[in-house]
Amino acid sequence: MSRKKKRKSTDGGEELTHSPFARLPGLENLQSGPENSLDSESLENPKSQPPKTSKRGQKNTNRGRVDIIRQTAHRGGKAVTVVKNFSGIGQPEKEALAKKMQKSCGVGGTVKEGRIEIQGDKREEVKRILTEAGFKPVFAGG
Repeated sequence: MSRKKKRKSTDGGEELTHSPFARLPGLENLQSGPENSLDSESLENPKSQPPKTSKRGQKNTNRGRVDIIRQTAHRGGKAVTVVKNFSGIGQPEKEALAKKMQKSCGVGGTVKEGRIEIQGDKREEVKRILTEAGFKPVFAGG
């Protein structure tokens, strides 16, 4: 009960029954394009075009305030830099930021309970990285 499809010939076969370009000479009375279409002057001078207002592809420079704290409590007297109070940022992005901070500072670190912990007192380096990422870092605590 197999149904075999009839193969189509690829040897050129018959010619087209109509020409798609046959009516083009009779279309000379068409209206021109819209008034604000690109003309040759705007193509020659691209600076005359209005600036783009889209922010797509640009870095977000206002992602909110984050607090940078130096803690030593319950750590055997060793300092740890803690970054917290992120708003609108997910766990994967926090992990990427933590990895960048670790690499830049040359120390270890982790992401725990929504905050980034970097070993050592590295507040200045962490502030620089957060500023580059578009956050407004603030030194909090004592």
